[in-house]
Amino acid sequence: MPRTCPECGDVIVGREDKKFCSDACRNAFNNKINKDSNNYMRNINNRLRKNYRILASLNTEGKTKITKSKLVSKGFDFDYFTNLLHTKTGNTYYFVYEQGYMPLENDYYILVKKDVSQ
Repeated sequence: MPRTCPECGDVIVGREDKKFCSDACRNAFNNKINKDSNNYMRNINNRLRKNYRILASLNTEGKTKITKSKLVSKGFDFDYFTNLLHTKTGNTYYFVYEQGYMPLENDYYILVKKDVSQ
């Protein structure tokens, strides 16, 4: 019984363990599986990516103090972050992946970056 490509249905020629007839079919199949399943998820991921890019562009030194208005002017959305870090001293850091921020007094924020090199 000939094997068929799960993407296009063509007969597969070649190695016995080959699953797709071409790289294009393999890529198309995997892109369908891995794409964001709906608009809601896609919109959240886009906001997280935008927040990440803003934090990374403003925090090139690993630790930076900045005003809230600067973040807002770049389009930062404070409602979207990936995780929180509560310190022993009672401070709360908000993170978008490894890029983080913490509110300070007078509408200032401290931007930090987690060391994720492992």
